[in-house]
Amino acid sequence: LQWLRNPGPQHEKRTLFGDMVCFLFITPLATISGWLCLRGAVDHLHFSSRLEAVGLIALTVALFTIYLFWTLVSFRYHCRLYNEWRRTNQRVILLIPKSANVPSNQQSLLGLPSVKRNSKETIV
Repeated sequence: LQWLRNPGPQHEKRTLFGDMVCFLFITPLATISGWLCLRGAVDHLHFSSRLEAVGLIALTVALFTIYLFWTLVSFRYHCRLYNEWRRTNQRVILLIPKSANVPSNQQSLLGLPSVKRNSKETIV
């Protein structure tokens, strides 16, 4: 979610949103189309020619191959973008422990802010 809130390139966010919308529309359409092709193939095997049944089975295989290829390529692309974002947008806070020798008012004079821990931050 932090990646989506980041004011970085809007093109990447539009691409992710577009791919999610396509995935939500294409998945049920591919499933229904594949099921209809297989039902037609079964009907043609029982009542009609085997050539049409083989053609429908080949169409189903081609449909699911293209769908899986698009899904894997899209997923890989977005994972690569996310990993690149994580590599370039690391959030690290250096905590300097309070020393017994340096009073807290001197720490503020040295420019050492008091730091509150956030559960999402990495402590080094």
